[in-house]
Amino acid sequence: MTFLACGGDSERASAAQDDQGQVPDQPGQEPAAPSLTPEEAAAGWRLLFDGTLDGWRGYRRDDVPAGWSVQDGTLAFDPGRDGGGGDLITVDQFADFELAFEWKIGPGGNSGLFFRLTEEERAPYWTGPEMQVLDNAGHADGRNPETSAGANYGLHAPSRDTTKPAGEWNQARVVAHGTRVEHWLNGERVVAYELWTEEWRALVAATKFAEWPGYGMAESGHIGLQDHGDPVWYRNIKLVERR
Repeated sequence: MTFLACGGDSERASAAQDDQGQVPDQPGQEPAAPSLTPEEAAAGWRLLFDGTLDGWRGYRRDDVPAGWSVQDGTLAFDPGRDGGGGDLITVDQFADFELAFEWKIGPGGNSGLFFRLTEEERAPYWTGPEMQVLDNAGHADGRNPETSAGANYGLHAPSRDTTKPAGEWNQARVVAHGTRVEHWLNGERVVAYELWTEEWRALVAATKFAEWPGYGMAESGHIGLQDHGDPVWYRNIKLVERR
């Protein structure tokens, strides 16, 4: 298994392009629909967000929770929209994969991306590990490395803070292959760990996750986006399965 690094030469190719190699939208124009490069398509990548909410639903429900919508080509959560909310998950489930996405958070905001989550428990974070999405400078969780942006929430701190300020886009990747997991943020691998080992079990047992025996133990599951009550935006969400 080869883990792919972020921030390669192809992602820095031109100052006239944005950080996904797409020409920035001009004022008054509709945002470009999410798409794959020919190379990505040939390599088996698929869009998890195609500019619609197809392929997504609420946690333990069939519909999309109020608050989640498509805004200017992004998958966005607005806590004031329609007076409701809830966590969003993919309809499909995945085992071994590389997931690439971008996120931006409002000032003081908090969200997160879960993976291999199941619906056996009341909340996604009772089963699915979480890559933290956070405004480090404006949220109290940013003062603790283990709960800062890019962390394996509550368990593994990032090697350093590579985040952009609130309101700016961050590039992220989660790579999961068997027991091996890596978090990448803005071109750097910031977290790497092994699931299901004795070290993993001991680490979990020393945290709040000890209350939930299934935490981090599923071999496959849904991808989830967290409603933590704050505005957050996601885009360019794509995945390739690794076997």
